[in-house]
Amino acid sequence: MQAVAFWILAVAAAGSGAAVFAVDSMARATFALLASFLCVGVELLLLDLRYLGVLVVLMMIMEMLVMAVFMIMYMMNPGGLMPMTMVHNHRWAIGISAAVFAALAAGILLIPWPKRQGTVPRDPAFSLGQAIMGPKMLVMMVVGIAILATMIASVVLATGRGRYDRSPGREDGAK
Repeated sequence: MQAVAFWILAVAAAGSGAAVFAVDSMARATFALLASFLCVGVELLLLDLRYLGVLVVLMMIMEMLVMAVFMIMYMMNPGGLMPMTMVHNHRWAIGISAAVFAALAAGILLIPWPKRQGTVPRDPAFSLGQAIMGPKMLVMMVVGIAILATMIASVVLATGRGRYDRSPGREDGAK
């Protein structure tokens, strides 16, 4: 049953990933990309990679929602729902994509895969975190807060009037 769910999610992830380039608006492309990432996150959960699965799901939900909010704020096309093309230089894009796919598929099939050495660690999530971040976890936490502060500052700077900017003599702020 788990294998069937894995393959269904794999097809859904690939399909929604392809839909990013088939839909005709930035908002729809954002949510198609979110669907693809969510399928991949659930696949990681199926593979008993709980930490990575939850991390992918939570990060991608927040990232795609922030992306949608910024599109609504900054695009000339409010909401990103007006039709537009998501692919530029269509013929070259197809050719390059086909060549990269062929090269990667050939690499998968032709390169000898290494044999496992050593034993499985007691806590794979901790070992993975140590391998990726090492002693730099505090730095990444500070960078995350800096990115959040940057997003908040850009929203504040994007507004023409502040919350308390009122016309003289009017309580409701109307002119």
